[in-house]
Amino acid sequence: MKRIGIICKLSRKEPQDILKELLPWLRQKGCEVFVDMETAAQMNIDGYERADIPSLVDAILVLGGDGTMLGVVRLVADKGTPVLGINLGSLGFLTEVNVEDMYSSVEQMLSGGCAVEERMMLKACINRAGSHIWEYVVLNDVVINKGALARIIDLETSIDNTYITTFKADGLIISTPTGSTAYSLSAGGPILYPTLGSIVLTPICSHTLTNRPIVLPDHVAMEIRLKSVSEDVFLTLDGQVGCALKTDDIIEIRKAQYKARLLVPRDKEYFDVLRTKLKWGER
Repeated sequence: MKRIGIICKLSRKEPQDILKELLPWLRQKGCEVFVDMETAAQMNIDGYERADIPSLVDAILVLGGDGTMLGVVRLVADKGTPVLGINLGSLGFLTEVNVEDMYSSVEQMLSGGCAVEERMMLKACINRAGSHIWEYVVLNDVVINKGALARIIDLETSIDNTYITTFKADGLIISTPTGSTAYSLSAGGPILYPTLGSIVLTPICSHTLTNRPIVLPDHVAMEIRLKSVSEDVFLTLDGQVGCALKTDDIIEIRKAQYKARLLVPRDKEYFDVLRTKLKWGER
């Protein structure tokens, strides 16, 4: 890998400080580097539009937290560009590499020593009054939830054209295995190994206590119709993008046609991440 893109968390000085040493180090390795426009402008160097970088490079380094990583993964998914995350945030489920391990991990990436881990993504579509009005692809989750002052909402749910139930709840979380350790976990959902081919459906504060999270195969197609008369219900994607829903809107959710490709250094194990981030074994 000789053409490396770098996309950084905005409004943070730390990535710029790191790049002052990382950029000359990469160039000494014979790499051509493509830094995102916003970061480059703050460093007075040439930069590239974020949307253009995936088509120009062999791999992308993300300097930021899981939120930055999610945005980059959505940006590159249809290009198949592999991504390595350097954690400058607080949690770091996706950006697994700590700053102190950055150079050894990037060295592995350049030499082809990193494993490429493929993660399934979801595609969410909104149909309103018979028209297809919105479509988006996510790595973590699709969330339907009510506003703070709204009443419990009714969500009529079908899987592969078979009616399942009408959830009376604060909302629903539909997550990938990667997203199982995000909002779904907080709502009582299970942890799934991230490379599994499964989808998790997790109710949020269900009015019926027997409505529990369910794990589904990744080939199913899900339809959720908002039955409540409310103007305070939202669809949120990866916790970053969203829109307001209207009564009788239908949200279609299914596996996306392409996968995220995450670079994993040889010394990184998923259970090490779980043990560290979730503090397993501590009292």
